[in-house]
Formats: sequence, structure tokens, C-alpha cells
Amino acid sequence: MIQRQAAKAGKRPALSDAEKNYIRRKRRKKFKQFFPLYLMLIPGLIYLIVNNYLPMGGLVIAFKKIDYSLGIFASPWVGLQNFKFLFSNQDALKALRNTILYNLLFIVTGNVLAIVVAIALDAVHSRFLKKFSQVVILIPYLLSTVIVSYIVYAFLNPTNGFMNNTILPMLGYENPIKWYNEAKYWPVILTIVYLWMNFGYSSILYYSNIISIDKSLYEAAVMDGASTWKQIVYVTLPELKFTVITLVLLAVGRICFSDFGLFYQIPQHSGMLYATTQTVDTFVYRALLELNDVGRSSAAGFLQSLLGFILVFTANKLVSAVDRDSALF
Repeated sequence: MIQRQAAKAGKRPALSDAEKNYIRRKRRKKFKQFFPLYLMLIPGLIYLIVNNYLPMGGLVIAFKKIDYSLGIFASPWVGLQNFKFLFSNQDALKALRNTILYNLLFIVTGNVLAIVVAIALDAVHSRFLKKFSQVVILIPYLLSTVIVSYIVYAFLNPTNGFMNNTILPMLGYENPIKWYNEAKYWPVILTIVYLWMNFGYSSILYYSNIISIDKSLYEAAVMDGASTWKQIVYVTLPELKFTVITLVLLAVGRICFSDFGLFYQIPQHSGMLYATTQTVDTFVYRALLELNDVGRSSAAGFLQSLLGFILVFTANKLVSAVDRDSALF
């Protein structure tokens, strides 16, 4: 009678002592069962707290003019002045523009190339050739950016580079190009270098998804008379949809960030190329070296993270509106 009245009133009925003891025993048993997993979780939690949550207290630096003699918390408060500098400085605006445009280009070209390579890998029948190809395309991803910068320099060296001495003469160009003085060539150069360094890792992610697709879907498509192209369009690509959305959303979250090594090391820190190679990260690094202003550097990093969060949340909402099951959260 009391339980029915409590249910009508919208309240949880009171549990008897026996029921409470049963729940406690059940929880204790479950805790003992998963106790080893909880122990394994502790190092990861400590790492997450120390490296991701404790440094968040340093966000206060973005709103202060740091005086090393006073310390971080005693330094004078300047409010949004550090952020105002980022929007009033033309170089900073150009760096933000370059960062966003490069990332949009990388997202589109990188995913398209990775999907094409993954489909091509799946079409290879030789087991040895398939594994050999995976190793070869993954090597550039594992190379240091410093090593890659020397490889690029070997191609673009104005005096004895491979491009000026071999490729351009074959194409009928007699006059060598000073690659590190001409900013107009570098959007193409940086895009090619980025794709060469990163497409291998992404293509293997897509390839692992392709080999998990139910082969009966392809058999049914063949029975219906579908060509190879139609099998790709109507079977492979729809099955890759969730992976594509996940990788694109993660990339969107980093759209205001850039690969520092790619935009700093590859152009050899050439001031003649800043118009097309300067990004937010390289701008902040150079500003920090020249001005030694930690507050402005911290403001730029805080703004990048905030914009990334907004973009990921917005993009996920758009995906959720179209297909709820494909959204990340």
C-alpha cells in the first residue's frame, strides 16, 4: 500500500533492509570483479589530470601582462587586451586566414586521397604486395619533420636542387626558380608535402574499415550486375560514412591549429614566404621569441581551443540533424 502511494506521488518506494543488503553485496561483488581494471585506469587518470586539467589554471595568463618579478598571479590584469592584439594585428589575421584555409584544403584532399589509396589497397590480391605497400606509405608519417625538411630542400635547392637541375629543364624551363624566395609556390608545395606525410596513416584507418565490410554485400551487388565503380559508390563509401565523419569532426576541432613543423621547418624559416606560410602557431612562436610576451601567446592558444570547441560542437550538431546515429555525441 505504501509503495503504491509512493509510486503515485512520483517518489521511489522505500527499500527494505534485505533489499538494501542485496544491493550492497551486488555492488561489492561488481567492484571486486572490475578492481584490476580500476587499477589499470589509475595511471591514465593521473596522466590526464597532470597534463590536461592542472595546466588549465594557466589560462589566467591570457588575461594578464606577465611580470616575471611578480609571478603569474600577482601580475597586472589586462582583461581582453591580449585578445585585442590578435584581431588588430594584420599579420595575426593573415596567419589565422592561412591556418583555416590550409586546414580546409588538407581535410578535403587528405580524406579523398586516403580513401582512394585504401580502396586501391583492398583491390590488391597479393598478400606480400599488400603488406609491403602499407609499410611504404606509412614510412613518411613516421619521419621527423626535420628530416622531411632536408628532403624537400634537396628538391628545391636553388643551385643544385633536383627540381631546378632535372625536372624544370625536362619541361622546357631554362631559368631556375628561387623556391625559398617566391611565396606563390608554397601553398602547392606545402599541400603536397602534407599529403605525402599523412595520407598513409589515414588510408590505413580507412583500409581497416574496408576489410571489415561484410563481403556478402559485394556478392549481392555483383549478382545485381553492379560494376566495380558502382560497388564502390553504393557499398564501400556508405560503409565508410561513420569513419569519414569521425575523422572530419576531429580535424575540424583542430582547424585553428597547424602543424608547426610543416609551416616552420619545411619553408626553412624564410621571411620571404610569410605571406603564404605564416600560421597562428608559427606567428605565436615568432612573436614569443621577438616580444617575449607570454600573455599574447597564451591568448592565441586559448582562442584556438575555444574556436575548435565551438566548431566541433556546431559540426556535430549539423551531423546529428542529418543522421543522429553518425554523430559523435
